Amino acid sequence: MSHVGTPRGRTCSRGPRSRRLRSAVLLTTGVLAVSVLSGCDSPEAESRAKAVPQDIAGTARDKVADGGTLRWAVDAMPTTLNAFQADADATTTRITQAVLPTLFTLDDRGRPQRNPDYLESAEVVEREPKQVVLYKLNQQAVWSDGREIGAADFVAQWRALSGRNAAYWTARNAGYERIEKIERGASDLEVRVTYDKPYADWRALFSPLYPKDVMATPAAFNDGARAKLAASAGPFQFKGVDAAGGGTATLERNPRWWGQPAKLDSIVLRAVPRAARADALVAGTVDIAEVDAATADRITRAAKKAAHGASASPAAGPDAAGARLEEKARLAAEARLRSRLGAAVYAAQQKALRGYVVRRSLEPAYTQLALNGESGPLADERVRRAVARALNRQELAEAVLEPLGLPAHPVGSHLALAGQPAYADSSGALGGEDTEEAQELLADAGWTRGGARKPAAPKAGPKAGASASPAANPSAAKQPATGGKNGGRDDVPSDEGLYIVGDDKPAVGGRPAIGGNDAPEGTHVLAPAPAAAAQGVALHRQAEEQAGSRADSETGSAAQPKAHGGGAPGAYAPRGTAAPAGPAGDAAAGPLGKDGESLTLRFVLPAGADSASLRTVGDKISAMLGRIGIGTEIVKVPDDSYFKDHIASGAYDLALYSWPGTAYPATDGRPIFAKPRPAADGSLLVEQNYTRVGTDHIDQLFDQAAAELDEKAARDLVRQADARIWAAAGSIPLYQRPQLVAAKPAVVNAGAFGFATPRYENIGFQRK
Repeated sequence: MSHVGTPRGRTCSRGPRSRRLRSAVLLTTGVLAVSVLSGCDSPEAESRAKAVPQDIAGTARDKVADGGTLRWAVDAMPTTLNAFQADADATTTRITQAVLPTLFTLDDRGRPQRNPDYLESAEVVEREPKQVVLYKLNQQAVWSDGREIGAADFVAQWRALSGRNAAYWTARNAGYERIEKIERGASDLEVRVTYDKPYADWRALFSPLYPKDVMATPAAFNDGARAKLAASAGPFQFKGVDAAGGGTATLERNPRWWGQPAKLDSIVLRAVPRAARADALVAGTVDIAEVDAATADRITRAAKKAAHGASASPAAGPDAAGARLEEKARLAAEARLRSRLGAAVYAAQQKALRGYVVRRSLEPAYTQLALNGESGPLADERVRRAVARALNRQELAEAVLEPLGLPAHPVGSHLALAGQPAYADSSGALGGEDTEEAQELLADAGWTRGGARKPAAPKAGPKAGASASPAANPSAAKQPATGGKNGGRDDVPSDEGLYIVGDDKPAVGGRPAIGGNDAPEGTHVLAPAPAAAAQGVALHRQAEEQAGSRADSETGSAAQPKAHGGGAPGAYAPRGTAAPAGPAGDAAAGPLGKDGESLTLRFVLPAGADSASLRTVGDKISAMLGRIGIGTEIVKVPDDSYFKDHIASGAYDLALYSWPGTAYPATDGRPIFAKPRPAADGSLLVEQNYTRVGTDHIDQLFDQAAAELDEKAARDLVRQADARIWAAAGSIPLYQRPQLVAAKPAVVNAGAFGFATPRYENIGFQRK
């Protein structure tokens, strides 16, 4: 995805162009802009967090046939082959992994591993006075033009990505800007890299490594590797792109490859949109493709029918006793598809789908609920915490993962995933589901059941009391607005497409965009009182304890006595304001309010067919918030504008999107959670922190972790940062995304890779 405009805030540029989105922000449909990126708990709790194994039909090389072409579905043809440009995407990554050096690959637990095909060794050999990393290259490592891989390639890439020359159109330079110099070692096979500042994530650099000719000049960097690569150094080499029929990119076995030879003759990457994957499988035009849950379900049902000779009718399925609601929905969708296609066509398609299997694991990415803290009710930390405490994250994870046969565990960290060394569940820094506590937090922030009622108009003259505001007189809200030709119904903006949860009496004139700077006059925008920051002291202390470290208060303010619900008494409501009376379910009687405005949050969700699971989760979240009196206005927008026009621009209160996991959280996590800074032109520099929630202390912990060369100490700092992020309640991790891959049974060593970097030379077809 190219440069993203942000009307209400802009990303921070660390180079001549905006810093690239952290490898990717993900929708249910997949990657919007992707390359590979990437609190303390007890050791016992840490050990319980296990990574879900990859599912790739792992097979020994001697049982893999030699030769053949693998047809692999991708979302689109790459617009560039330069992984360091802003419009690089998932296909760019797949190609560069197969044809260029990756010095450190990732294992199935997301841990960096030295790649012996390129490196005999790589280690920190000096720490004082400056950090020095010594690379010893594999003496057989050569580019496809015959030139040895060496220091000149490292130097050219460093100069291009250091950020010192604005003529290079780079998307990211994290880590490269810390390098002071690169020089030849004791021989041509040694490269010494000296850092000006310590850098813990040095293994993230120089992957992929490009030949020096690609990086030597700005012109070569900007345009030279967009459509071709002059030299390769992987098990495959890039042949070219054929735009016909939607587009294909072909990779061929590299005859100069010094490692174990590729089993396949070639890999053809075919552009197949997600919505067309099922048709491509039926037509047999691809051998392997990532698919959505609905397509995976069809393949599973087809296999069951082949094995048992019969299957339950989709039309009858929804009436099956005891079926889960999610299962009923899928069966109903299957019945509609069968009805639309006709029984004969549907049966033929199902027969074709029997030729595939579904390989499933968890993708190295997690879906989060983002809470925009820039303005509006969510600018108050207590309201954000109330939203978080209303969520049953276990139920949300189960709704998505259990029907797919995958373990359903809520994600406990923003910065690592289960099985990674840095993973620890720090959610205790915020707390789990607690409806009563959530209601108390809202009451302490001044949101009460009667607060949404507007005061009666003052009596003045003989006409006083003749009319009332729409909020005071609900029936008035239903009357046509005057004006226009006849003052008729056409003059009233339509609420079609808006689904209001928790507010059954919408205003007549349309609903303002909650939390927007461009909201109509009269829209309530909550600005935190000066004392509001003090209420977070106790929570931040809890975060410090969760991370095993005490720190000074970020505000420098002394903690004030808590009201019944916690926080600073009197900051938003009279001292001692009580939570709404009655059981939790009573909140459903109507939304909370303050100063005549109801507490309603604008919940933006993608409308595409491939985003159904996000909408299911969104509906469940809305119901959970409704139980504590928070209304939600669900707005469904096209997938292609969801990120740019809503998430990046801040035009939302609540949203669901995903971040990829990373082996380098100190580097890759910082721009996502960095405290936004005001720019000279008055806009907000948010980098990739689209929730606009951050603190100086979080930034400091990231900086310390990035400079800490002791791996255990660095992990502890990352966990402390994560506990602080939980406490700030700007984003709530929900579940790790499912990874579903349809493949022909004969395809081996490929499928749902999870965290692991594919070994392209081992992929192929099972020997007969």
